[in-house]
Amino acid sequence: MKKVAVWGFSWVPPFAQGLVRDLRVRWALEEAGIAYESRWIDTAERNAAVYRSRHPFGMVPALDVDGETLIESGAIVHRIAGQCEALMPAGLREETLAWMFTALDTVEPPLWNLFVLDRLHEGEAWAALRRPGAVEEAEARLAALAVWMDGRDYLLHRFTAADILMATVLRFVRHTDLVAQFPPLDAYLKRCEARPAFQAAVRNQSAGYLRNAPAAA
Repeated sequence: MKKVAVWGFSWVPPFAQGLVRDLRVRWALEEAGIAYESRWIDTAERNAAVYRSRHPFGMVPALDVDGETLIESGAIVHRIAGQCEALMPAGLREETLAWMFTALDTVEPPLWNLFVLDRLHEGEAWAALRRPGAVEEAEARLAALAVWMDGRDYLLHRFTAADILMATVLRFVRHTDLVAQFPPLDAYLKRCEARPAFQAAVRNQSAGYLRNAPAAA
């Protein structure tokens, strides 16, 4: 990769900061040692034709690399990992890919649903009625993952791109004590968040929010 730019939202409310999915891309680039620029899109511009030509759904992240645009955090992380032995080891390529899909397709949906209920529909009667079932679904996924993680530092014993996706998925319920209920997961998430590349990615994303924060935010 010669010239790389990551698109993220210029600002989001505090409860969402550190959770927007461009963080995954920044983290992967930091782990791979690939320099990148940050580009920001606000909520009005995301629906403009010029950005929709880059991302059909007006979402983030989008990655501009060598004149090509990629979308979807999982696909982008996979692209980066394919060029970095540390993120997708030669002997663990299939296993890494399997756990990347597991993070996005098996673990993320119930955790994201709970985040949406609690943060985007807080105080609504229907959300309060739905929440117990949503918590139960999230706990079931976390319990199974905790069994797998027992005795492991990372999903495949060594850090891979799959851990980038899984750790950022677990962060969707950081407003709850669900992860803390499972010691193997709690230790795993803290281990991932302590990585220098993760910290650098958070700083990069947060710097953009700080520069673009509304006056009343």
